[in-house]
Amino acid sequence: MSTNGMLQSAESATRNGIQALEMAFNGVLRCRQDVEATRMNLASGYGGADGGRFQNVVVRWEEQADIILKNLEGMVDALNETLTQHGMAQGSSNEAIDQQFAASEQVFDALVG
Repeated sequence: MSTNGMLQSAESATRNGIQALEMAFNGVLRCRQDVEATRMNLASGYGGADGGRFQNVVVRWEEQADIILKNLEGMVDALNETLTQHGMAQGSSNEAIDQQFAASEQVFDALVG
């Protein structure tokens, strides 16, 4: 596979990774919102010690979900940064190719005279 093909493949894999992480983020966020809504609905009618313990479990789960969401967001940001760097590297590679092409054109023109 050519270097350009490998770069395109890596870029595609990175974009696929971002898409998968965003889907996971949305799924966890949806579940977190569902749990929060359930907690709010049950809070008024579920009292006593068992109600308090239930609230503690749900709040703890929500905190853990927030950590997962933050980590997913961090991974998406890191992959986006990789794409940005890839774009810079790709641009730099294209610039180097263009410079070499221009130099070869000058040599050819000199030979043809």
